[in-house]
Amino acid sequence: MPTVDLLLPPRIYSPWHPNRRREPWPLIRFAAVSRIALWIERVRQRRMLSELDDHLLRDIGVTRVEAARECEKPFWR
Repeated sequence: MPTVDLLLPPRIYSPWHPNRRREPWPLIRFAAVSRIALWIERVRQRRMLSELDDHLLRDIGVTRVEAARECEKPFWR
């Protein structure tokens, strides 16, 4: 049986189903897409870091060794 709120303008609410579960797939898909986007961004940033010359690396406070170490990491780390 639908309920009607008497204090606000009339609005019919759907009946409550305590045993109805939400499907986890939208959340799982969002997490997977977010993770893949993060991996792609890491690859892009590391590629750009590897292309910087010594002058630009000095500007951002990173040595050539630190940059090489970062660029050698796999995309998932």
